[in-house]
Amino acid sequence: MPLWVFRISALIGIPFLVYMFVSNDYYSVMLGLLCGAIIVAAENFVHSLKFVPMMIAIFGALLGFMIYFLCDYAVYKMNIGDISEYWQIYKTAAAGILCVLCAALSLSKASELEGINKKGRHIKIIDMSALIDGRVIDLCEAGFLEGTLVLPRFVIDKLNIMAASKEQLEKAKGRRGLDIVTRLRELKDIRVTTTAKDVKGENMAERVVALAEYFGGSVVTVDFNINKTAVLRDVPVLNISDLTTALKPVLLPGESMSLFIMKEGKEPEQGIGYLDDGTMVVVEEGQKWIGKRAEVAVYSILQTSAGRMIFAKTKQAAAQE
Repeated sequence: MPLWVFRISALIGIPFLVYMFVSNDYYSVMLGLLCGAIIVAAENFVHSLKFVPMMIAIFGALLGFMIYFLCDYAVYKMNIGDISEYWQIYKTAAAGILCVLCAALSLSKASELEGINKKGRHIKIIDMSALIDGRVIDLCEAGFLEGTLVLPRFVIDKLNIMAASKEQLEKAKGRRGLDIVTRLRELKDIRVTTTAKDVKGENMAERVVALAEYFGGSVVTVDFNINKTAVLRDVPVLNISDLTTALKPVLLPGESMSLFIMKEGKEPEQGIGYLDDGTMVVVEEGQKWIGKRAEVAVYSILQTSAGRMIFAKTKQAAAQE
């Protein structure tokens, strides 16, 4: 609100002051209106600038001017005829080139930490496996991930190599990972940035964990090896697979649900269906319901190393008992 008050005051107040105290002719009032518009445009431009990149660019330009000053002093001291003559002709252009070049180099170097102004737990390093998996997009859109998501440059480079591979599966994974990178960058409700910061490591897992350790952040992954490496180095891990397991619906014996029976089971009269999370449900007397949705009642749950298996009966079969 104060900004709009300032802008309206500049657009109305300056022409009014010109009319009252300078001149009441048409051209003076229009000139006052033009001055007000220039002030509003300048304020809007400055307001849209990012403070940190602007200060880095200014610092780089000052560094370039210092280099120019040293070169000018060196040419003056050497006092070599041809060099001094050419320097006097082109020194203004040299000053401009040095300032712009140093400002650009400063900004490119600062891109390693673009959007990472402060280290800490809000920094989340996205692993390649999480990008290929793709569920990180759903977590972001649902608001379960916050802070700054950091995409390491070496991870994106690896995805590019995979996308150019002749092997179809690897090529598909690389392209999917790059597609997820593009979709992450399009998100508006969460900060996503890329870092060119490189760290040492024998493999991708160690490099990702080392990068998270450098920033004091955490790793977003679905890879068990990265999970294990991060735990050993005391780096926080957000494992999407663990989250999926934790969010599996809790079913107890006796509960009922609607289930689509997809195929027949190994035993006679059995039907097989699946929950939304992929959990297999073996339905007794479910063969006649294949291709249809049936109301089933859970009577047993078996937890194995491969996951859960749920055993149920159709309500008709349960009622007959």
